[in-house]
Amino acid sequence: MKLSARNQLPGKVNKIDIGVITAEIVIALDGGGEITSVITKKAVENLGLTVGKKVYAVVKSTEVMVAID
Repeated sequence: MKLSARNQLPGKVNKIDIGVITAEIVIALDGGGEITSVITKKAVENLGLTVGKKVYAVVKSTEVMVAID
């Protein structure tokens, strides 16, 4: 798989919470930490997502904010 998005974060599915239309997917990143994605229920089925499956969290955004305390 080749993508133009530069932010491809490898990890494993840690939790799947399926709703009526969407699902919340929690990914444990290989480098530490977690990231959560909300995708359609159909996408979960099409990708065959299960807890423990190796995935990539792909972040494509037009802006990234920087904040300080």
